[in-house]
Amino acid sequence: MDKALEKFGNDIAIAFSGAEDVALIEYAKLTGRPFRVFSLDTGRLNPETYRFFDEVEKHYGIRIEYMFPDAVEVQALVRSKGLFSFYEDGHQECCRVRKVRPLRRALKGLRAWITGQRKDQSPGTRAEVPVVQVDPVFEGLDGGDGSLLKWNPVANVDGKDIWNFLRAMNVPVNSLHAQGFVSIGCEPCTRPVLPGQHEREGRWWWEDAKAKECGLHKGNLKEDGAAQVNGNGATTESDIFNSQSLVTLSRTGIENLAKLESRKESWIVVLYAPWCPFCQAMEASYVELAEKLAGSGVKVAKFRADGEQKEYSKNELQLGSFPTILFFPKHSAKPIKYASEKRDVDSLMAFVNALR
Repeated sequence: MDKALEKFGNDIAIAFSGAEDVALIEYAKLTGRPFRVFSLDTGRLNPETYRFFDEVEKHYGIRIEYMFPDAVEVQALVRSKGLFSFYEDGHQECCRVRKVRPLRRALKGLRAWITGQRKDQSPGTRAEVPVVQVDPVFEGLDGGDGSLLKWNPVANVDGKDIWNFLRAMNVPVNSLHAQGFVSIGCEPCTRPVLPGQHEREGRWWWEDAKAKECGLHKGNLKEDGAAQVNGNGATTESDIFNSQSLVTLSRTGIENLAKLESRKESWIVVLYAPWCPFCQAMEASYVELAEKLAGSGVKVAKFRADGEQKEYSKNELQLGSFPTILFFPKHSAKPIKYASEKRDVDSLMAFVNALR
């Protein structure tokens, strides 16, 4: 913790979930260095968790930097699928709206972040968590692959030792722990665990016990290309780049676009796979790009290029890896491939403006 705060100063922050992550804040305080703390308020946390946040702020004399989901995205999800769709089609879509996208916004302003991941938390997904790593999913302040470091200072610490530390230091703890909750998330998706159950069994209990991740640490999952399956046997893989400002191209649609030698409008198209963490990392930027370019004479589109479409995309659309971004100029037949690893909205806009 001391090394992380010394190295990154104000460009690093502690991710606080409202559970035993208070240990991270206590460690940070003990270093004597200034530190930042942020948390994701999904809008569906337990009342006890909100009271715990307030206790922590007062105990340490800090202000937690809360990140909230986009109200329009939450509204669209609830109106189209209801308040509890995750019980039927899996938690990934709701977590993406309420947790992953707000986290992505928070991390874009940092060069590193600190988490409370431990190897013994989830043997199915966290057994190999290192103490320090290049974040495999999210981008930092400078943008592009490798622009964000992830520090997991308690990766090798046993859960019982964390609790011994918290008791010894007499720090605030979430009152839900005394009610049998160990790993604490949103109220509809968390329940107490029974004696002998693993702590993550209380999270998304209706789904596959081997994939207890919400997307914040998706890099822990070994097979990102495989769709998750819920308790009803249905796939939980959901699409990305969902926006009314974006055009969804079919195979026929992109074939016709590629054949045109002269177009009425220029097009920018992302070739993507919804399970790809790098595609997910650029989702917010690409949707914002579509909104900025609405009515400008440049169409923004997406084409799902995995599965049966992968071979065609490699042979005809310059697909090398996901995501691949192509610009189809108004008066030119050949598309131009975006070569940069920087996929923030400003870099993408500069690419479009240079060619339009």
